[in-house]
Amino acid sequence: MKGVKKENLPTKTCPVCQRPFTWRKKWERDWEHLKYCSNKCKKHKTIAI
Repeated sequence: MKGVKKENLPTKTCPVCQRPFTWRKKWERDWEHLKYCSNKCKKHKTIAI
């Protein structure tokens, strides 16, 4: 993702809070498997439909 403008980074929508979240360098290896925007949403995943 080097040299990519912020507006061109991939995004996903969190199934718990329904907010979009953008790719981060620290998520580079796990981006394909990432579902939740934060640990808080990950803990409350049972709320999501």
